[in-house]
Amino acid sequence: MAPFFGILLALLCALATNIGFLYKHRGARAAPAVDMRHPLRTAASLFRTRLFAIGMGIATFAWVFHVAALSVAPLSLVQAVLAAGMVLLAVMAERIFGLKIGRKQWIGLALTAFGLILLGVTLPAAHGADSRFSVPGMIAFEAGLIAGGTLLIMGPRMGAPREHHGYMLGAAAGILFGVSDIAIKAMSGLIGSAGIMGLVTPWLLVCILASIGAFYASAKGLQDGDAVPVIAVTGTAANVAGIVGGIIVFGDPLSGNPLSLAVECLAFVLVLLAAWMMPAPVRAVSAAAV
Repeated sequence: MAPFFGILLALLCALATNIGFLYKHRGARAAPAVDMRHPLRTAASLFRTRLFAIGMGIATFAWVFHVAALSVAPLSLVQAVLAAGMVLLAVMAERIFGLKIGRKQWIGLALTAFGLILLGVTLPAAHGADSRFSVPGMIAFEAGLIAGGTLLIMGPRMGAPREHHGYMLGAAAGILFGVSDIAIKAMSGLIGSAGIMGLVTPWLLVCILASIGAFYASAKGLQDGDAVPVIAVTGTAANVAGIVGGIIVFGDPLSGNPLSLAVECLAFVLVLLAAWMMPAPVRAVSAAAV
């Protein structure tokens, strides 16, 4: 029953996460520009914006569902289930928030969801919550993700197109959310074996710092980019980081069947193709729609 309960919690997380992101996008657009030289002032101005505060409140419930799902189900399974939220994102963006999504973006969202779900389905079943991990593997993987997220944040300074910086910040936020998710997964196992003392670990600091970095990168990305591409790439980056982290850090198995392994590789290719397609423009149909 634990994996089934984890799937249910992950679906609730996907729904709440996308609603929260869409509210945060509206709120971030109405708030003053994010300025990392003044982080406290920036955070205060964001939270004074009603729609952003509502979005963060919804995101908090989503985070609770996510942590609960990670505590009872394998990381790769949880992240694959969250991929279904890509379809929910598109429907809610058009029907509730008045955003017009282009044909290329619909295809990109469909490829993302299909690729991640296909990956989750073809991964062999893992038993238990799989919270045991290799410390060297954990350090190397988390450090690699942090380095990748940092490079994306610094994109324009390194010659990347400035018009895509919002999209790159969304990807950076997703990667840093992935860092936090992997740390939470590790702590869930430590708490299971050592009780509350399981929180006395460097991974708690990693989780907090990554979450703070993701918060600012996400807010700035939502200000600089269109809602659906930025939210979609944030979720995709977090999902891929979680799935790969589940395999590398926590030992979630890959398929031993050559055909299934080929399908898993195809799934990753679909996700990368979708990421390439997503930056197409999205325009608001009604700025007053909520």
